Amino acid sequence: MKRSHLLALAMILCMAFPAMSFAETIVKVGNILPLSGPSASVGQQGKQAREMAIEEINAAGGIKSLGGAKIEMLYADSKSDPNVGVTEAERFINTEKVHVITGAWNSGVTYPSTAVAERYGIPYIVPVSVRDTITERGFKNVFRIAAKDSWWTRDQFTFLKDMQAEFGEELKTVAFVYENGDWGTGFAAQWKKLIEGSGLKVVLDEPYSSSATDLTPLVNKIRRARPDVLLLVSNAADAILLTNTLADYKVSPKVILGSGGGHADPTFLSGCGDNARYIFDIVEWEADVNKPGAKEANEKYRAKYGTNLTGEAVDAYVAMYMLADALERAGSLEPAALRKALAETDLKSGPGMIVTYDAIKFDASGQNENAALSIVQINDLGKGLERITVWPKGARRAGYTPVFPMPKK
Repeated sequence: MKRSHLLALAMILCMAFPAMSFAETIVKVGNILPLSGPSASVGQQGKQAREMAIEEINAAGGIKSLGGAKIEMLYADSKSDPNVGVTEAERFINTEKVHVITGAWNSGVTYPSTAVAERYGIPYIVPVSVRDTITERGFKNVFRIAAKDSWWTRDQFTFLKDMQAEFGEELKTVAFVYENGDWGTGFAAQWKKLIEGSGLKVVLDEPYSSSATDLTPLVNKIRRARPDVLLLVSNAADAILLTNTLADYKVSPKVILGSGGGHADPTFLSGCGDNARYIFDIVEWEADVNKPGAKEANEKYRAKYGTNLTGEAVDAYVAMYMLADALERAGSLEPAALRKALAETDLKSGPGMIVTYDAIKFDASGQNENAALSIVQINDLGKGLERITVWPKGARRAGYTPVFPMPKK
């Protein structure tokens, strides 16, 4: 067959079957996560949630506007190290030629690695990293789904105020205790801004190392300070160690309030047992949330991985569906087209929208303006320890009355 005839046949086939031009298209997603080190547990949960969502999206036909293109996930272990995160972002972009990056859970890794993506014009989706300034640098390619530090701490103080009014219990003093990384110090900085006007007096402000193997000196400081409220920011291992050490020394503030992370980690309940009872924690999501599809998604995740979804895992899960939605609307893998579609996101429904808030829509900075938070309490209602939504009051699990203040141990 003459070359001209072959060319003509190829053109006819492309006109007859236009989707064939996309048949081999792969959407490459680079994921930077802490898969080892102090944040490994949360990183693994985020990885599992991503994979569950991508399995569902690909099984449902992939990205139809790209001819059924499948999404391929690539992973890099940040080890919670900012330098590693930057190196992996460079590798994903220059060597792996990814179309989008997600990550990196640790704010200290997300902050510099998003700057790499911005420099190259590659979209970077941040499911959850709370440092305010991640989306406050004028970047155009960074999109955060989760609430930021200042919203978490704002709602912690609002919760304390509302509970005092509801139960008639006065809280006078507070201790700030937090891991000494970017995440913990960022939270503490916001607490210090909000303390004015809260009616609370700070009696302890104490950072500590998440890698510490003995927190007895810290617990003794807390015991001597005698705070009514103990505000905590911890990773999984140190949250367990600190909670058990507080119980060993019978340190019982009126309120212990975590900030997600280690206190939301599934290993926290098994690692602490009854010592975790009555602790409060601020989260973006809990398994008892009343949203369409949430129960089914959580049951599927638990069947696959043995634990409930956490707020951080849900953010990762919905991030993949948001990406799929943007890809469908972009109909292109060009960075500028995908960035435009992400910026125009207004996702209100669909199989991935199991979050507590009503929509994902980004403001000019790339922050999801609808991100919302809730407070849970750990308690045993006869079926073992569980996390029970208690605040806002309108979202409280039906029939449950929070234990406030915590009983003395």
